Amino acid sequence: MSYSTADSFLPVTLDDVRGAQKMLSGVARVTAMEGSRHLSQLVSAPVHLKCENLQRTGSFKLRGAYVRIAGLLPEERAAGVVAASAGNHAQGVALASALLGVHATVFMPQGAPLPKISATRDYGAEVRLHGQVVDETLAAAQEYAAKTGAVFIHPFDHPDIIAGQGTVGLEILEQCPEVRTIVVGIGGGGLAAGIAVAVKALRPEVRIVGVQAEGSAAYPPSLAAGRPVAIENPATMADGIKVGRPGDVPFGIIGDLVDEVRTVSEDELSAALLLCLERAKLVVEPAGASPVAALLSEPGAFPGPVVAVLSGGNVDPVLLQRVLRHGMAAQGRYLAVRLRLTDRPGALATLLGVLSVVDANVLDVSHVRTDPRLGLAEAEVELHLETKGPAHCVEVGRALREAGYTVIA
Repeated sequence: MSYSTADSFLPVTLDDVRGAQKMLSGVARVTAMEGSRHLSQLVSAPVHLKCENLQRTGSFKLRGAYVRIAGLLPEERAAGVVAASAGNHAQGVALASALLGVHATVFMPQGAPLPKISATRDYGAEVRLHGQVVDETLAAAQEYAAKTGAVFIHPFDHPDIIAGQGTVGLEILEQCPEVRTIVVGIGGGGLAAGIAVAVKALRPEVRIVGVQAEGSAAYPPSLAAGRPVAIENPATMADGIKVGRPGDVPFGIIGDLVDEVRTVSEDELSAALLLCLERAKLVVEPAGASPVAALLSEPGAFPGPVVAVLSGGNVDPVLLQRVLRHGMAAQGRYLAVRLRLTDRPGALATLLGVLSVVDANVLDVSHVRTDPRLGLAEAEVELHLETKGPAHCVEVGRALREAGYTVIA
């Protein structure tokens, strides 16, 4: 595809994004735009959810991958493509390659979730497990490309990738022409850059807000320095935006066109994922829920109508279980306590009776009787409780103490 910048200083133009949209016709879904009454009440303006979690392969990544691979020369296609990813990009490359008749080799970390490995294989890619972290996997993929001549498909740092992701922006303007703010998660920056190119060219007054996880926020220091800066040991549950260094190509676009980059905490990500599941009935991965987390953290900061881009829904069931529990705890709806009681028949029944009076639902009970800290007739009990909010948690703790129990945690 063309990278002509005759009318723009940017490496990706509106014409490039429109060309990508034509290329993706019949390939990528025009995903739904769902209204959220709960978020609208919170923000005091209409809030819409752009559901890229319902895209083929479960994320927006198919868009950019297909445009990039479709643009290869015949001899490049014949050599095959290679990618490195822990999940969404892997599946996008796998499906795009299968649709275009190109052999794909995808390197994934050895600890990648089994559902993502299985899905990538099912889409037709050859999967090779290498390394414990994505950086090691990336190095292996690039070495493979150098040895075999396969074309390396970068997850975000290429104009074709950005143009493909920018088609999300065109759809937003078509589905919600009155939009005033678009909120989108940022990892390497391909999606945010693409949306910004498309939207700012047509509606320069629309505010674009990027969102990063606090533990993996490379863009704020990079924007302050005026160049991509790597951060050490990025850490977040939101693996879809867990990127230690901005991409060179998207960084320039984001620096010029994105109005603000915010960060959100792990607690806010958990609460956002839980809200999407409970209120919107949408399964969204933590990275995909990051725009909702930003709305929850400061609802008054977003002029409406607002569109929050739910970028993906490929969440590992084990992680989902942990995140939901974490989200419930952050909202005061889940409480774990440890306490000591006399180890005698009926002691546990008495304890459960106290909890019943204050209407705390017991999810799990475990006993410890052999710890040297315990007396001969003592047992330690850990309880996992479903509660109704912070005030109820305080009430439960007070009831246990008033009943004579020593609450350890």
